[in-house]
Order: sequence, then structure tokens, then C-alpha cells
Amino acid sequence: MRAIQPLSALGFGVLALLMNQTPGMAHGKGLYGTEAEARQRAAEIGCSSVHENNGRWMPCSDERELHQHLRKQ
Repeated sequence: MRAIQPLSALGFGVLALLMNQTPGMAHGKGLYGTEAEARQRAAEIGCSSVHENNGRWMPCSDERELHQHLRKQ
């Protein structure tokens, strides 16, 4: 029996992590399935608006503003 190549094992591990993410964790900074969830997170980090990103919702008016607020925390 052949041993699994190290890079193949790493690839399988990354794939498993990506497949097990919840919608709120799809983006490290938060993609949410509903506008309401994104608004709640926006309020927590100090943003006053949300924006849509590929059918999902994110806090703040855009990702630039989102990252600015997250750096403050």
C-alpha cells in the first residue's frame, strides 16, 4: 500500500475545512445568509450599513470599510 503524498494530504485537509464552514464563517470577516445577520454584526463592529456580495450579505458599506473597523478591534 502506498503512503499518501504530503501535498495530497494537505489538499484533502484544506478541502475538508472549506466544506465544513458555516455560512457565517465563509469569509473570515463574515458573509451572512441574511441582511439581518449582517446588520447585527455591523452594529457590533461600528458600521452603519451592509452590502451584498455574491448573494450573501456583509457588514459595512464595502469590504474596505469592514476591514478598517475590524483593525480597530
